[in-house]
Amino acid sequence: MDSNKNTPYPQKNILILGAGPAGLACAYGLMPKAYKITILEKENEVGGFAKTLEFKEDDLTFKTDIGPHRFFSQNKKLYQIAQDLLGTDWIDVNRQTRQYIDGKYYDYPIKPLQALKNIGLIKAVVIIFSYLRSFIIYKSLGRPINNFQDYIAANFGLALGRFNMLNYTEKIWGIPCSRLHADWAKQRIKGLNFITAISDSLFKRKKTKTLIDIFKYPRLGNGQLYKKMAAQIIDRGNEINFASQPLEIFHSQNRITKIITDVNGLMQEFNPEYLVSSIPIDQFLSILNPLPPPEILAAAAKLKWRDQIYLFITLNKNQVTDDNWIYFPNQNIPFARISEMKNFSQAMSPEGKTSLFIEFFTNQAETLWQSSDQDLFNLALNHLEKIGLITAKDVRNYYVFKKQKVYPVYDLNYPANLKIIKSYLNQLENFYYIGRPGRFQYNNQDHSLEMGLLAAQGIETDKKLNPDQIGNSDEYFENGKLNNNS
Repeated sequence: MDSNKNTPYPQKNILILGAGPAGLACAYGLMPKAYKITILEKENEVGGFAKTLEFKEDDLTFKTDIGPHRFFSQNKKLYQIAQDLLGTDWIDVNRQTRQYIDGKYYDYPIKPLQALKNIGLIKAVVIIFSYLRSFIIYKSLGRPINNFQDYIAANFGLALGRFNMLNYTEKIWGIPCSRLHADWAKQRIKGLNFITAISDSLFKRKKTKTLIDIFKYPRLGNGQLYKKMAAQIIDRGNEINFASQPLEIFHSQNRITKIITDVNGLMQEFNPEYLVSSIPIDQFLSILNPLPPPEILAAAAKLKWRDQIYLFITLNKNQVTDDNWIYFPNQNIPFARISEMKNFSQAMSPEGKTSLFIEFFTNQAETLWQSSDQDLFNLALNHLEKIGLITAKDVRNYYVFKKQKVYPVYDLNYPANLKIIKSYLNQLENFYYIGRPGRFQYNNQDHSLEMGLLAAQGIETDKKLNPDQIGNSDEYFENGKLNNNS
């Protein structure tokens, strides 16, 4: 890129809270301009929930993402950005995903003949009649869809829903599906139903590589993309301060005026023209000065989050499965998903070794969160041995770490509470709130990247742009052809 020195653009001072995908994308979008950009990141590396971690064992290095990440988007610009940053490290990965239900594996997306063989003819007939019954109740008789359970029943039938969707969803969120908003379905399985799932599987064109069949991935882990992005941001003279966070945010007459921060242990004051935040929305509200009105704080207090515990096991084994990840809907298995990172890229594990990344969905008040690392490992190992994936003698080492506020919970009251909060925050003229925690929106990394770029565009033009429509298309999020031009 060309030097900033002779740019015709005026100097602007921008402070960004959070160096995850959204915050980094905002800085990256602003990078060609002669702006002073400072990013504060509370952790010691970039990437947020999309980072890649490294674990060294003697002369061996194991890598893992925080959960299974794959890059897909309907936005060609994002593919081009990733290609420019990663070059030959931007690789194609064949996707294999399965579900483990009642002791049997099912390919995902569904393969009807395989599923019929596994579940048997009687259960298949029950599923079909359940769907037909639901079609009459919801489509013909017009029963309203009031929650996630209604949505699943209307589009798949309760029998199929209880088989793998409702139980897995309750495992993720820790609440009954009848108390979960239908927006969750629109966010994750929009446009998909019983008929389209069957027809797509039976009649899809085998010669077309789709996002279901293959995806793009950075060779050294998903976090490689964000490390490359951060390096370019710094090379352009901008700052990323680690172990840093805002302490107090002052505002007056609908503008952010001053931010008091802890920058690596030192108090520092910023007076930016624009503030961009990707920190949790309720945390942001709690440090405003003056505080928001009581009804805004009350709405923020009602927003619920789901936490996660991660168990990473390194193995003296060449490979466990051919899967990128496997889902476990059954409630009797404590973890919800495992990923074998070597199946994303061979560079994620040393030669002849592999690893498993295991996710537990929980909350801080639950017993699981309070369990010791040893107890969590023993719990997982017991089930992994019963399933037949690994044995104790395969294990080299294990690591446990926990993250708070990973997923925003779409309960029945969240839209009303979020609407109140957004109406207040939208009055701040020089402020953008973006990303999953920043907007309390469960989205993919591509959506967070788009939000960051949109915020950058708004800052450049001094126009307040609305990111609410990002990721809200009616198309099922798994659909779409692989962008072969990337």
